Amino acid sequence: VQLVESGGGLVQAGGSLTLSCAASGVTLDYYVIGWFRQVPGTEREGVSCISTSDGSTYYTGSVKGRFTTSKDHAKNTVYLQMNDLKPEDTADYYCAARPGVLRNICRPQGMSYWGKGTQVTVSS
Repeated sequence: VQLVESGGGLVQAGGSLTLSCAASGVTLDYYVIGWFRQVPGTEREGVSCISTSDGSTYYTGSVKGRFTTSKDHAKNTVYLQMNDLKPEDTADYYCAARPGVLRNICRPQGMSYWGKGTQVTVSS
């Protein structure tokens, strides 16, 4: 299983970016795909997760109303649309996957597969 993130970059505060997580080696029919971010020296935190079987989603409080996770089964890809970006959103963003359903659990622990990450920098 391979997960490849793309779409990171440098953006001004208030701007938007869309991250993509393309999966290969597995069909994302019954998986939880999560977006996690990490600032060096801090713990990795769950930003958003989506259950590919029923489309249920989870968002951490700081991104609710600004970020949207979606899936494209045909492309075997999950997206993270990030709007109204803030400097505090600056981090390395990773996608990860685990088999099963969401059950409102979006934590790095228990994820089975990880991408290598993409950097997001938001300037003030």
